[in-house]
Amino acid sequence: MEQPPGGRLVSSLLLGPRGCEVTLEREPGLLRWRDPQPPRRGRSSGGENVVPASEIIAVEETEIDKKQCDSGKWQKMSKPHAFTESRPKQLLVYINPYGGKRQGKRIYEQKVAPLFHLASISTDVVITEHANHAKDNLFEVNIYKYDGIVCVGGDGMFSEVMHGLIGRIQKDSGIDQNNPKTPLAQCSIRIGIIPAGSTDCICYATVGIVDPETSALHIIVGDCQPLDVSSIHHNNTFLKYSVSLLGYGFYGDILRDSEKKRWMGPARYDFSGFKTFLSHQYYEGTVSFQPAKGTVGSPRDKESCRTGCRICRQTKQLEEQQKNYGLEHKEVEDEWKVIKGKFLAINAVNMSCACPRSPKGLSPAAHLADGSADLILVRKCSRFNFLRYLVRHTNQDDQFDFPFVDVYRVKRFQFMSKQLEDNESDIKDVGKKRFGQFCSDHPACCCNLANSTWNCDGETLDSSAVEVKVRCQLVKLFARGIENYKDETAYNSSSNELLS
Repeated sequence: MEQPPGGRLVSSLLLGPRGCEVTLEREPGLLRWRDPQPPRRGRSSGGENVVPASEIIAVEETEIDKKQCDSGKWQKMSKPHAFTESRPKQLLVYINPYGGKRQGKRIYEQKVAPLFHLASISTDVVITEHANHAKDNLFEVNIYKYDGIVCVGGDGMFSEVMHGLIGRIQKDSGIDQNNPKTPLAQCSIRIGIIPAGSTDCICYATVGIVDPETSALHIIVGDCQPLDVSSIHHNNTFLKYSVSLLGYGFYGDILRDSEKKRWMGPARYDFSGFKTFLSHQYYEGTVSFQPAKGTVGSPRDKESCRTGCRICRQTKQLEEQQKNYGLEHKEVEDEWKVIKGKFLAINAVNMSCACPRSPKGLSPAAHLADGSADLILVRKCSRFNFLRYLVRHTNQDDQFDFPFVDVYRVKRFQFMSKQLEDNESDIKDVGKKRFGQFCSDHPACCCNLANSTWNCDGETLDSSAVEVKVRCQLVKLFARGIENYKDETAYNSSSNELLS
């Protein structure tokens, strides 16, 4: 490869039977070439193609490779290149053979393993045999010899691996997870998701597509996407972590009913959803929350989280500045708000929760790594109005544009059901001492005292009274967020920052 002045490397590229000139620019690190196809009538010559250097999978010298037999792998480079430093070399892989349509093992062996093999990535594969197998195993193995942990399955499998990794890091750091006020140690080991489950919401929201090969390539090139995690406690006892949906009422009832119908497979969610909608059950309780005033943006600003997100980067910079001044753990106790009422649904999301059925998700402007969650309160309304609200999730209309729907961007929140308010005192009388603004419905009647269930990323929680706190960028994924093709340089400018 020739090196002309100007910091560029010039060589030739063979595309099919035709060759073309290719240029590798060191600054800003772009590989350029023109389409060798001859121009058609009415068209100019072939367009220019641009690929960031960070996405180059391998570099081969043709003269050298001709003298060597094909080993089935891409040839190792004589010296490491800067764009390969963040790429994994050894991975720990967990496969759930039972999730979704029971295709996890086949998907990995036929679609993912060959790519890892070609990329010279060594793997240790564990096929899970029972619930929490991966979580328990992560407390036993030497996780620090791996560059990343890959889970093959759905959202439930990812949650299990995430709980195991976070728990192991906190254990090794001597941190008690049962104390909701204790700062948690961030996980530097990245998690990769190979979608193979009934629901792949987290993969869709962080990659933009549910495709095993695409996810595998994100792992191979060493992409990094930080992710907020919400910790959930009850009476100073740790319950769960959540990264997507924490829902009480409608989504909690769907999950509780669907658990009884696992024999139906993925169709159980549609059946239970229709049944829950017809029941139109509402729940009475108190929601108290701390607004996320330090973050940039709001739930209704229509600024979606995309690759190299400006809001997420600014949040990280603000957090680092607070650390420099020793303010990272300072909590403002006089900024809490309280809302009492009757709710059809109480939803807290750390991401948009977009999926193929709901392209914009539950909260289109929610961000992956801004240190906050969007708290969505759907008050009691008619069945018809609630249907209108649900339909809005499938189109481009604003689902928050209803008088019975409130949305807040929060850092912490608590919930206590009406039934438990008189029996427990842990989160009682908070309005008198800790909270500022107080919002209330009309005096509540006592005709509906039933409790719902919390849906925590597809798993039920035993307690209806919870305390939730968002942990900013606690984990990192082999992903880059949903790409905005109008600005492909956003990822390149921030990828190195995310790994640091």
